[in-house]
Amino acid sequence: MNKRISLWRPLFFVLMLLVLYLPILILAVYSFTDATTIGAIRGFSLHNYVTLFTTPELQTMILGTLALAFGAAAIATVLGTLGALGAFYARPRIRSAVQTVNQIPVINADVVTGFSLCVLLVVVLGISKDTFIPLVAGHVVLCAPFVFLNVMPRIRQMDPAMYEAALDLGATPRKALSQVVIPQIMPGIVSGFGLAVTLSLDDYFIATYTKPATFNTISTYVVNATKGSQTTIKTALWALSTVIFAIVILFVAAMNYRASRQEKRREKEDV
Repeated sequence: MNKRISLWRPLFFVLMLLVLYLPILILAVYSFTDATTIGAIRGFSLHNYVTLFTTPELQTMILGTLALAFGAAAIATVLGTLGALGAFYARPRIRSAVQTVNQIPVINADVVTGFSLCVLLVVVLGISKDTFIPLVAGHVVLCAPFVFLNVMPRIRQMDPAMYEAALDLGATPRKALSQVVIPQIMPGIVSGFGLAVTLSLDDYFIATYTKPATFNTISTYVVNATKGSQTTIKTALWALSTVIFAIVILFVAAMNYRASRQEKRREKEDV
């Protein structure tokens, strides 16, 4: 029985890797060919990458998506961190209520969030989509709860007496927060910001309901491009997917390398 289990474990692991990464790898291979559809592989070509980085329409779309992602993630990180700090130092009932309310946007469907924000901001309050306010607000609402969830565990791991000790030593509440509390929870803030950027880049439904008519994110552009007839644009998106996947791999590898180095330093210091 144990031998069967030991044989199935690596097979199951390999199967899961194939399901997760084989479609992406196939797309990456085709991005380096001159094929117009997924099928027979033609000759090697960098045409898709040249189109990706030289087409003004694609450049505007990518830069706009990045600006939206980092801007919304920055606002969401500030709000999520302040919310986590406020909930942690609040009374137990208030803390429980805040954590419960924070779960609603996480569990709620994106299509419901996007449509409700569009109704509230555009229809009820009369804010034009051309101002980008509904779009940014929608992404902040999407990302802030996840920042909250990343920061709160770090605050719980922190010794609460450190903040009180800083106040007893003469530090102002603002100085104690910026020089004592924030450095302790910085890994949670950084991970929350990274997750917020990823969520904003990946969002489709909220952007669809709240974006200006002349603006496209990567997600909305990809969906619209697959319905069109411009073959060169479609194949250039294969290259875009490959670039995004490569950046993610490099980022994860760098973070793991940094974490392993920090762990080795701690082990040396303990010895």
